[in-house]
Amino acid sequence: MSMFRKSSPAKSVIFAVNYDDARTAYLWIDNPAKASDNRAVSLIARAQQEKGSLPEGTITSIKRVR
Repeated sequence: MSMFRKSSPAKSVIFAVNYDDARTAYLWIDNPAKASDNRAVSLIARAQQEKGSLPEGTITSIKRVR
């Protein structure tokens, strides 16, 4: 009998969004299928900027954190 519980897969994926002025913001994507497509992630980040969820500025890179 195993005493360890299997972890369930993450329901959301977190990305670090880096800006040209050394700021960093975090972006949560609830759909792991979309999170695997780099182009979709950048489109989601731009849409979040337009909505105001992410700060304005020039995005230099987007890196998956978790």
